[in-house]
Amino acid sequence: MSVAGGLWRAVEHAVSVGAQALQVFTANQRRWEVPCPSDGDARRFRAAVSDWGGGFVASHASYLFNLASPDEGAGARSVRGLAAEIGRCGLLGIPWVVLHPGAHLEGGDRQAVEHGVHRVAARLAAAFDAAGHLHPHADGVGVLLENTAGQGTCLGGDVADLGRIVDACPARERLGVCIDTAHACAAGYDLATEEGYARLMAAVEGAVGLGRVRLFHVNDSATPCGARSDRHAHIGLGHVGAAGFARLVRDPRFAAHPMVLETHKGKDMAEDRRNLRVLRRLAAGDDPGKAACDVEGLKE
Repeated sequence: MSVAGGLWRAVEHAVSVGAQALQVFTANQRRWEVPCPSDGDARRFRAAVSDWGGGFVASHASYLFNLASPDEGAGARSVRGLAAEIGRCGLLGIPWVVLHPGAHLEGGDRQAVEHGVHRVAARLAAAFDAAGHLHPHADGVGVLLENTAGQGTCLGGDVADLGRIVDACPARERLGVCIDTAHACAAGYDLATEEGYARLMAAVEGAVGLGRVRLFHVNDSATPCGARSDRHAHIGLGHVGAAGFARLVRDPRFAAHPMVLETHKGKDMAEDRRNLRVLRRLAAGDDPGKAACDVEGLKE
């Protein structure tokens, strides 16, 4: 949700579309140096969340961070940036930061992946430690490692990468996982089929255990299964398809899990209303084909 005009505006937007979960950027995700919210802004954000009814809130870390980088300078800057993000979340009362693991930027062999995994694990621990010195409530903030589309040398296209990071991290008790459906599809998990959905969940269970999954990014994929390209589509109109989302939202294992949209939205957020409506119809048992035909609110 947009935070234009103040962080609390994101909560107002969530309320306006009937959302029960929210993801925000606490700062400009395209800049390294960003100010910390004022105490007044933090109080206003916390009050807005409380008035909303305490719905689930997560932040998304900056896309600039690359904890897997072999460059020590880039790695150190990413640690400082993530520590500051964790500190801001402590101030705002946000319990989770969603983080892309990063790209190892080396060859495609197994050793390069393992080196990247261990860099991420060590730098996560360093960021948690540094954040504890920034804000007294930072110790209550955890990081959700997000699976990726597997583009280039990005870690996380294979969800086993996430498990290896968790296992190698001294602060593993503060780590969880966020599953992005569009990324999973693009990485080769065919969520349009029952077999593909089962394969993804078996991979997650084997890598980290389903208990570490704390959040879903529910996005359809504009690119085919296995394309390793990260482009999102509206629910039911991409390569995951309405039937794929029906499997997820009807899965009793995830009945209480928060799910957030990262699909394109206009100023009136009609697209979000439509996507939420389709997901709720699917959860209620509606026919996937009919639910996907609901295109009210989508722009040509």
